[in-house]
Amino acid sequence: MVNLSSRRNIFDPDSGAPFKLSRSKLENFLRCPRCFYLDRRMGIAQPSGPPFSLNAAVDHLLKKEFDRYRRLQKPHPLMTEFKIDAVPFSHPSLDEWRNNFTGISFFHQPTNFVVSGAVDDLWVNAAGDIFVVDYKATSKDSEVDLNSEWQKSYKNQMEIYQWLFKQNGFPVSNTGYFVYLNGRRDREALEGRLEFVAKIIPYQGNFDWVEKALFEARKCLESEQLPPLNPGCEYCRYRQSARAVEAV
Repeated sequence: MVNLSSRRNIFDPDSGAPFKLSRSKLENFLRCPRCFYLDRRMGIAQPSGPPFSLNAAVDHLLKKEFDRYRRLQKPHPLMTEFKIDAVPFSHPSLDEWRNNFTGISFFHQPTNFVVSGAVDDLWVNAAGDIFVVDYKATSKDSEVDLNSEWQKSYKNQMEIYQWLFKQNGFPVSNTGYFVYLNGRRDREALEGRLEFVAKIIPYQGNFDWVEKALFEARKCLESEQLPPLNPGCEYCRYRQSARAVEAV
């Protein structure tokens, strides 16, 4: 087992200790290397947003629901409805893999990163192929899909999970599934309950980019230079605007 430093997880270029890099932090690097550097190298994290309590409740209840069919080793009715020939995957480490504080991890020796991520679910077919499953919840009038530019992060998330399980020796399919719940807005009144329309969206992942991103993230952290301001990053724009006002 790889020993990680007990101190706060800030990158030290002079340390030979493996550095823990979560799936979400790698995604932060993809969004903005400057913010990633400030966070993991300088210890200046982005402000945290409010907790998404409703989404967390949906996630929790979906896991309980799929766990019921996992114990029975039968497909969930949604899987039958969307013609997915699989059942929820059982494994002694599943609870660990789904825990945000542990997840599944892999030591990537070339970068000295311990990469980790917490998956929502796994399904398996009769041939033994394992499918990574991610739960999503929203509420909008149109039907849910994966076509928006901002949903690229959902796809990255799926592919990092696929990469992690592949590196751990599991027969992971390139096909993953998003269980997407859309809160209905067409009812006359709430009446104390929110109803959802559920949809399973298949996604053909390609995690070839992950290893390259790890090398780039390592190079970023090793640099003594702060990456340039990213005009597409709202945090960078905010800091730039604040500095301009404060300098007056």
